[in-house]
Amino acid sequence: MVEYSSDPLDRTFAALSDPTRREILAQLARGEACVTDLAKPHAMSLAAVSKHLGVLEKAGLIRRRRDGRIHSLAIEAGPLRQAQSWIDRYQRFWEGNLDRFEQYLEQIQSENPQTHRDDE
Repeated sequence: MVEYSSDPLDRTFAALSDPTRREILAQLARGEACVTDLAKPHAMSLAAVSKHLGVLEKAGLIRRRRDGRIHSLAIEAGPLRQAQSWIDRYQRFWEGNLDRFEQYLEQIQSENPQTHRDDE
């Protein structure tokens, strides 16, 4: 079994690393659903789907509501917002690097116009 970190961001990315769990989140993005409805599109046992749901719950990505024997699940946006915030910081970093690289290329091309010819 895979060990998951106690850090919320680590748990979020670990949970999102599995395609089945991402599909379950996509299903829940369309609205609340019960466990059996979530399991239907997946070629696996109900117990296997329940394990995936457990990982998503531990990561705080879903919440469970019980009504008798029916377990309804819904998506929780908080951990996804934190992951998006983390990704945004790196997006700004890469965009800044790409902007500087573009400026560098333009400088080289203006200093050496013969090394860059559009007609070849």
